[in-house]
This record gives sequence, C-alpha cells and structure tokens, in this order.
Amino acid sequence: MGRNLQENPFYGVLKEYEHWVVLFREKQVTIGSVIIMSKELEKQSLGAVSAEAWAEFPIVSADVERWLTNAFGAEKFNYLALMMYDPEVHFHVIPRYSKSVVFEEQEFIDPDWPEATKRIGLQLDKTMLSAIEQRLREEVSKDA
Repeated sequence: MGRNLQENPFYGVLKEYEHWVVLFREKQVTIGSVIIMSKELEKQSLGAVSAEAWAEFPIVSADVERWLTNAFGAEKFNYLALMMYDPEVHFHVIPRYSKSVVFEEQEFIDPDWPEATKRIGLQLDKTMLSAIEQRLREEVSKDA
C-alpha cells in the first residue's frame, strides 16, 4: 500500500467526515486546490469504495465547492482520481477560474482555462500557502 495521504506533512486536514477527509494540498494547481480522500484506506479502486461512502460524497463535494467559491470565487471544479503515486482512493479537486483572482495582494491566473488543467502547480512560498490554507479554514469553520 502507498503512503497514507493523511500522514503526509504536505497535506493538512481541513475537515473529516464519516467516510472522507478533505486535505489542503501544498502543491496548488490553482488557488484553493484540495484533496478529498476516502477513509477506506485499504480500497484502491473507485468500485471498491462502499455504498455508504458514495452516499456521503455529494455532501462532501458540495461543502468543498461552497468553501472554494466563497473563499476565492471558484467557478468550476475539476475532480481528478488518478491514484498513481498514492493508490488510496482520492480526488484532486482543482477549482477553476475564468478571471484572475487577487488574494493577499497577489494575482492568481488559471493559465489553462477553459481547457483541462496541465497540473503544473503554482510557485508559492510558505507564507502564501499558510494564508490560503487559513482562508479555507475560515470557510470550513462556518459549517460548525
């Protein structure tokens, strides 16, 4: 089994659900990129995930989309389930933007809009990554 994404220092837990966990990802493809990971760590294919987990998934994805829309003005969302390096079932959620986003006095552009993302990743320092994560945590806390 691959490394456990929840234990990776490059991912911070934003919110846990019964069957899923939402993780902040340091490699930001576009501002606000996160991961939704199944807690059924032994499952390594989408078809193996339990019906109970899939029943909860729309709740999780709706929360994530709301947070990203409120925090950064995300317009669309790409969900990628590649599971090559980390075989546990997880989705990279990449928010998409037709216009630039200004956050903390820095402009963020979705260079691939409206095409599929090339997943290059933004070059961000620790201060900016912390600010992005904190902004998402503010949105998550509104659910409490």
